[in-house]
Amino acid sequence: MHKRFVTNIVARIVLVVCVLMLFPLLWAVLDNTHSREVRAFAGTIVFGLFTSGVILARVRLCKADFDKITAKDGLAIVGLSWVLLSALGALPLYFSGVVATFTDAFFEVASGFTTTGATIFTDIEALPRGILFWRSLTHWLGGMGIIVLYIALLPALGANTFQLYKAEAPGLDVERIDPRIRETAKKLWTIYFGFTILQTLLMMAGGMDLFDALCHTFGTIATGGFSTKNASLGHYNAYLQWVVIIFMYLAGVNFILHFQMIRGKFESVFKNEELRIYTGLIVFLIAVFALVLGVMELSDAPVRDAAFQIVSIITTTGFGTADFNLWPTGLQFILVMLMFVGGCGGSTGGGIKIVRFVLSVKIALRSIHQTVIPNAVMSIRFNNKSLSDSVVAGVLSYFTIYTLLFLSGSMLLTITEECDLVTSFTASVSALSNIGPGLAKIGPTQNYAWMSNPGKWILTFLMLAGRLELYSILILFMPTTWKK
Repeated sequence: MHKRFVTNIVARIVLVVCVLMLFPLLWAVLDNTHSREVRAFAGTIVFGLFTSGVILARVRLCKADFDKITAKDGLAIVGLSWVLLSALGALPLYFSGVVATFTDAFFEVASGFTTTGATIFTDIEALPRGILFWRSLTHWLGGMGIIVLYIALLPALGANTFQLYKAEAPGLDVERIDPRIRETAKKLWTIYFGFTILQTLLMMAGGMDLFDALCHTFGTIATGGFSTKNASLGHYNAYLQWVVIIFMYLAGVNFILHFQMIRGKFESVFKNEELRIYTGLIVFLIAVFALVLGVMELSDAPVRDAAFQIVSIITTTGFGTADFNLWPTGLQFILVMLMFVGGCGGSTGGGIKIVRFVLSVKIALRSIHQTVIPNAVMSIRFNNKSLSDSVVAGVLSYFTIYTLLFLSGSMLLTITEECDLVTSFTASVSALSNIGPGLAKIGPTQNYAWMSNPGKWILTFLMLAGRLELYSILILFMPTTWKK
């Protein structure tokens, strides 16, 4: 690993986030009711700017350094950046006194950056607005990607910028809108920003004030789930809930497809295999859930409640309008399965991704066919393209690592926490798929405040691993990563 290069780039990324932290500081100053909150943000910003400035002054890079970046460097930069930014972002919460321990602060901010939306707060509405805005802003930054934002804003990273982009981008394969990675990053963030403005305006049109509209938009577009209300979106009217449903769905779609739609390439979008499965699955499950909820009289608005919870879970947003802890076991089971599935590759959604599930089914069918006809030669195709053996191997590898992490997390939680198997099981998948709520003790009306510190650190690790597609976090624990 090129330690000088990694150190320099991580310091630059910290610098960018410190500047963006001025926005929650502004809200804190405007409130003018929590001086400790203002000092916490101001102190964190000064500390971050000073530290990163010293590092950049001492660790300078030349043009040759930019040309040496490897895939391992890219993964290490992404992994280290997300861990350090979570630690830095936790300082305002800790020093403002809204949390009792640094563990709680780190858990909350990591949950924000990874767009998980799991919270340790029992009374969200009692929090000062600067803290509330920072929680939601971490969603928005982490949704499209902090590194992708850095690439879009600051040039001169050299020809190997792709290694950084690839290490953070979610999905099976990294697609480009433009041959130049910086232009791809700029266009993706432009679409992301455009959706943010549009949803904010629609939320305000429904009677929500600017602050709440921004916070809920950040949580929607990033598929995060942090709300400013204890009842989440259940606090608001039907119009606002439908707006959130629509934008959660859009956020769960590959952003490359949004760009193609803007360019008028409708045919290629509508023929996209993953999008058709994603949309079809949502429509089918809404019909099933609405029928069950209506027949059993479990909801006054069965279609809306069904649509909201299904879209919220499959996109891994985690907003809630109903307590599905009280729904029939069959519906709960389907929701848990959707937690594994997640959104489309290239979206802000978490989970394993629909594309990987589709390919795993095709791989299994090919194996069955070759068992019957040993000499048969069958390629795995997706969107009318044959996939290489390395891509197929990558899908199987991802499934294997994901399963091992999920099972390990579930087992460790049963040891560290006084909870049932349903709680530990759904907490593990909820963290790893970046959802937030689960079942039983972590249902949509519950929180994670009751967990012990070891349990919170286990879930924090799973959240970071899940958001960074596993490898960028796991590589930090490999001794070979730190060798030159």
